[in-house]
Amino acid sequence: MSRLRFFSLLLSAFAVATVLTLQSVSAQSWPQRPVKFVLPVGPGAGADIVARLFADSLATRWGQPVMVENRPGADGFLAITGMIGARDDHTLLWSPASIFTAHRYVHKQLPYDPNELEPIARVTNTLIVIAVPTGSGINSLDDLVKQVRANPGKMNWASMTGANALLFEAFLKTEKLEMMKVPYRDAVQAITDVSEGRVHAYIAALSIVRPHVDSGKVKPIALTNLARAAAAPGIPTAAAEGYPSLNFDGLIGLLGPRGMPKDLRERIAADIRSIATDDKLTERLAKIGQVLSPGSPSEFGAAIDDQYVTVARIGKVLGIKPAQ
Repeated sequence: MSRLRFFSLLLSAFAVATVLTLQSVSAQSWPQRPVKFVLPVGPGAGADIVARLFADSLATRWGQPVMVENRPGADGFLAITGMIGARDDHTLLWSPASIFTAHRYVHKQLPYDPNELEPIARVTNTLIVIAVPTGSGINSLDDLVKQVRANPGKMNWASMTGANALLFEAFLKTEKLEMMKVPYRDAVQAITDVSEGRVHAYIAALSIVRPHVDSGKVKPIALTNLARAAAAPGIPTAAAEGYPSLNFDGLIGLLGPRGMPKDLRERIAADIRSIATDDKLTERLAKIGQVLSPGSPSEFGAAIDDQYVTVARIGKVLGIKPAQ
């Protein structure tokens, strides 16, 4: 037997053993040890705040510590491959779907198989805004378009998650605008640069933007979400402003490794739905631009599929072929 054949059989046996282990664990009382939520974003991001609020309540419910581990960088690959590589149903991925739904359109090769991500629970919809420095004189999307047209290639923009970045790139192409993208590893650093005028436009979760809005340094000019939100009554939707190419709903949820049994995933989703009935939690999330929308594994999976369709449409506008 060749060495390549041997290792192929060994890996196949390992994969089967992993699935069997996950299935056997589901028949027992879960969790048996601390649970870890791995996040592809840094502290202070919308997904991070939501994860920590739920982690506290889930720890009480489960009788085990629930730790939140931030692994930002590499466009989410560090967190995703970390969760998949753990091969453990106590190490889960808490993430905006927009990070991984765009991967096939922004990378030629992926270090993971998207089928390795098993939906567990939809948790919230994120309010996503286009924000600008307050001193820029920009008060609407129309103002932004006019300034960019008057200064082709001289203004810049930033975004942290892949799908949001693709969305803004498609908007620029649709409107025939020239802006330079500034890459960031940390969402907090990006919004700091917006507040100081070094970045001219930023597409991000409202939770990242809001502290600088409250300080008067940053102004949100539009929501990408399809509907106006009670949590942000003064911000119009991009579609209402005449720019439907910026339509995109944020989506945050919990995912596990492939082979994680459905009954265990259903149980975790039910626990999240139960916690989400707390009115105080709803109010706290609204203040950071998050709208509770807890859902089952199948509901979260369907929402992810819908986002893949949206991202594919954006990719077509940009002329990008997805990685195979």
